Parts: sequence; C-alpha cells; structure tokens
Amino acid sequence: MSNLWDAQTAVPPNPTAIGGDTLPQVFWNAVALRGERVFMRRKLLGIWESWRWRDCAAAVREIAMGLAALGLKPGDCASILSNTLLEWVLADLAIQSAGGVTNGVYPTDSASQLQYLCEDSRTVLLFVEDEEQLDKALEVRSALPLLRKTIVFDTRGLQRFSDPDVMSLDELRALGREFDAADPGLFDERLHSRGPADLAILVYTSGTTGKPKGAMHSHAGLVYSMRQAVVGLPQDERDERMCFLPLCHIAERLVGAYASLYSGATLNFVENPDTVAENVREIAPTIFFAVPRVWEKFYSAVAIAIKEASPLQQLAYRWALGVGGEVVDLVLAGKPVGAGLKLRFLLARGLALNNVRKLIGIHRCRALLTGAAPISPELIRWYLSLGVPMLEGWAQTESCALGTITRADAMRPGTIGVAAEGVEVRVDEASGELLLRGPNVFMGYLNQPEKTAETIDAEGWLHTGDVGAVDADGYFRITDRMKDIIITAGGKNITPSELENELKFSPFITDAVVIGDKRAYLTALVMIDQENVEKFAQDRDVPFSNYASLTRAREVQELIEGEIAKVNRKFARVEQIKQFRLLETQLGAEDEELTPTMKLKRSFVQKKYASLIESMYSAGA
Repeated sequence: MSNLWDAQTAVPPNPTAIGGDTLPQVFWNAVALRGERVFMRRKLLGIWESWRWRDCAAAVREIAMGLAALGLKPGDCASILSNTLLEWVLADLAIQSAGGVTNGVYPTDSASQLQYLCEDSRTVLLFVEDEEQLDKALEVRSALPLLRKTIVFDTRGLQRFSDPDVMSLDELRALGREFDAADPGLFDERLHSRGPADLAILVYTSGTTGKPKGAMHSHAGLVYSMRQAVVGLPQDERDERMCFLPLCHIAERLVGAYASLYSGATLNFVENPDTVAENVREIAPTIFFAVPRVWEKFYSAVAIAIKEASPLQQLAYRWALGVGGEVVDLVLAGKPVGAGLKLRFLLARGLALNNVRKLIGIHRCRALLTGAAPISPELIRWYLSLGVPMLEGWAQTESCALGTITRADAMRPGTIGVAAEGVEVRVDEASGELLLRGPNVFMGYLNQPEKTAETIDAEGWLHTGDVGAVDADGYFRITDRMKDIIITAGGKNITPSELENELKFSPFITDAVVIGDKRAYLTALVMIDQENVEKFAQDRDVPFSNYASLTRAREVQELIEGEIAKVNRKFARVEQIKQFRLLETQLGAEDEELTPTMKLKRSFVQKKYASLIESMYSAGA
C-alpha cells in the first residue's frame, strides 16, 4: 500500500539520536538540542497553547527543586492522581529529575484504592488534578503517615480552601525557584543521582485477579524501550502526536509521551476524555496510537453517518470501499497494484474515502497503531481500505510496552507482527504460552517477590499469560489469555476473544463477554453502544425512558440478536452463541466491571452477573 500513500505519509528518517542513561538525562539532552521548538500543546479556553522545550524545561526544573525542598530524597516515591494533562508529564519528568520514582494512579480509582497504592509504593508526595481528586486524598491521608504534601494542578473551586499540607502547583514552582537559587548545584546533583539500574517508575496492574501489583521499571528499561519504540514506528520533529489515553498506563506513557520525548514529535493534549473525537479532527495527527475501543467508536460513527447519507452517497461509499478492499487484497498478498486499479483508487479517495478520513481526523496519518487489547482483523482491513496503514502491536505492562510490532511494508491482519528489534519472543512448546525476553523486561513486582518469581523464570523469560502461535516468517498470533480459554462440556476448546472481537465490530455493540466454560453451549453478555442504539430507537419511534428500558425494548433485543446471528455465520456450530443478555447498567470508567482501558473484566463480570448467566442456561438453547 506504500506506493499509494500521499507524499505526506512518507516515512521520515530516524530522529537524531539523543544520549542519556536515564530518562531525565535523555529529556535534558533533548532540551539542549531542541530548545526553541514546540514540544507540547494543549487547548485552554478554546485556544491552543504551545509549550516550547525550554518552557517545559523551566517548569520541570522548578517542580523538581520544589519537591527537593519538600524533602523528596533520591529513591523516594511521588504519585500522580490525574487525567491525562500536560502537567502530568511535567510532574513525571520533575520527579525523576529530582531522583525520585513516579507512580501513576488512575483518576477513576476510589479513595480506598488510592490509599492502597500510596501505602504499597510508600508515597511521600502526591500530585492531584483538581478538587475532586483532592477530596479522595483528604479522605485517606490520616491513614498515610508517610505522605507529607499534596500538590494540586487545578485549584478552581479551592479559592477559600486552606490546608498546611496542601499547595498549588504554582506555589510549588515558586518554592522550587527559591530553593534552586539558594543551592544552584543541587539540581545537577539530583539529576545524576540515579543510574540505569535504578527504579524509575511504578506501573500498577489493573488488579482483576486480586490486589494491583506494582510493576517496577528501571531507567535502563525505559530508555531502551523508548528508543526501540521509535525504531519500530519511525517519527521525528515534523510529526504531530495526540495524548489522551491514561498516562498511568504503560502504553500511552511509553508509546505516546516518552516516544515523543525521544523523537521530538509534538505532543498534543485533548481537552478532556469527552472531546477526543473533536480534538483529533483539530490536531490531525500524523501518527495516531489508540486502543481498539477508540477505533471501534470511530468506525461506528462512520457506519451510522453512512446510513443517514443519501442513496447516491451510500453507493459512492460502498464502491470506493470496495476499490480500497481490492488494493488491500493485493498489497497484503505482496502483489503489485496495476495502473488501472491505482487510478480507480485515486478516484475512490477523491469521491469518498478522503472525506471519511477527514470525518475521523486521520487524513494526515501515515500510520495508525493499535494495541493494549485484541482487535478484529476486519476492522483493521476497513482502515486499510481507507488508504491508511493500521499496525498492530503487542506488549504488556511487564514488558514496558515493547514486544511485537507490525511493519508498514509487511502487514498481516490477524497477527501481532514480528518481535520488536532487540526483543526475543517465542512460543512455549508445552503450554503454547508466549514468552518474552529482553532489556525491556521489568525488574519485578514491588513487595511481591513470589509473584515476580512466578512471572520471570531463571533464564529471564517473561511468562506473559498469552497463548499464541508463530508462523515460518516469524509473525505471531495471539489466540487468547491462558486463563480465558473456554473448554465446553463437550471438550471443545474455544477462544472467546475471536467471537468477542467480531461482535465488537458491530456499530451497536461496545463490548461482550462470551461464556461457556464447562457448559453445553456458548452464551454472551453484551454491552450496547448507547449513542448508536439510541439513534436506532429514535429513528424507529421505539419508546424508552432510560438506558435500562432501552436495553429491554423488543426492537433493540432483535437488533442485537441479528448482529449476533451475523457473527455466528462465521463460526462452526459448536462455536456459535446460542443465548445472550444485554447488560442493563450503563457502565463508565468508574465502574468496577471495566478496566482502566475500558475492557470488560471477564472474571468480575461472570461473578457479578452470575444469576443473569444462569438464566441463559436454564432457558435452554
């Protein structure tokens, strides 16, 4: 497909190599090289604000010295409880520049979860986003004797609030300036107080099978992974990136923020999680990383828009997408695209496909990257048919977001690509589990040596828990998580993720959990796409008063039944879903059923909705 890309999608040369043995050293070397260039942008009060590298450097130094003034010592942990903001990155770089360890806390975590994470990490200083997050900290601080100060990014609503142990970010920066002026040599001393083997960040797992575990990543691991991420997905100072996924998750932290730090790509922050669709059209990124849920939402929005278009527009879209599909078939097969098809594809782009790309905001993208969860191969093919390469990667928190990557010149939908440069990946002959080894593998779990020993064997192989296969060309494929594979009462092995990915390809289904372990047949719990199903109901005058009544409507039940029937036709009879139930609760990021990356927690859902599941089996197939 590369021969059909615009000039703007040409792969740039690798960026200038930035030296440094620790992540903050790399940052400060990058500052020296790029001082006047723009590093980060954010939208405030409707206006985009640019931060040059030297602006960021001044803020990072002031915050770092403010932390030192508050008593942060090399090796101490400071936590950040906030949505994805420019200040998040500044605080992270400042903590590490001061010799500290950064721990990110999901903004959806409860006060009790915050307490556990601060206790486990021995947090001494805490950054919070705003009044809402500060309330959580105040609720549990009496149980955190090590916590000295809480620093607030956004103090709106706190004008009349006064507390000796709470301060604003501006106050911290002012303190840092004073402290720095009194001892100018301290900053460089702190910057070089940590070496490559020292702990840099903690990334806590989602805790779906127990208490969250703090994955420890060294500076060496971060720097290695950051550099290899840019090798796998070349980018440089001409690129525009978008930052919107949780920064306490390793994927956005490494593939987004740190990769931009190394490559010099401009990092653009969305206004808030609800404005992603609008902001992506404004930013028009050249490289766009997102989780499957985001790609599914974009596809659903286009599918609904096409249904509302005129018959002529629908015809043009279907023809154009068909032409794009012909190109994709040839490219994936490694065959040349003839002149006639090239001409038709250019016409297809001008007639419809370019408009679809602009509707999403990916018209300048030279590459889309998906990861952190399985994705339907058909969804990847749809994006490829638009003329934009979609590359799938696979990694874990424990592998520092580095594992496998698909190359733009050798895409194979349905696989997770080949092992990233400098990383070993193999399939265990006995269990089929994917094992990974390399400098990117984490140091272990904080305070949990037994769990660490279970995860990293004596030869340094990380046991990922993913079951997969590899072909003769070195392309890996994930079949499922070891713990998620279903063995039916008839002894048939089922990989539920394949069915679930097909279901999520529907614009009316947001997520699904397939059930059937030790059962006679498969069933599914389905979470509908509220916006699209509401539109469906309104267009057909289906009465509903709230989310629950919408899921109970006969027409909605029949709609989802039809979507499941479409999926069933792709699978053998024993692999088909016989019964389903719609979840009647509208789930959000704060709900326990969802992981921070908005995936349904399989084990939790099966326990919470046990009676609903049983009703599908008592009803019979």
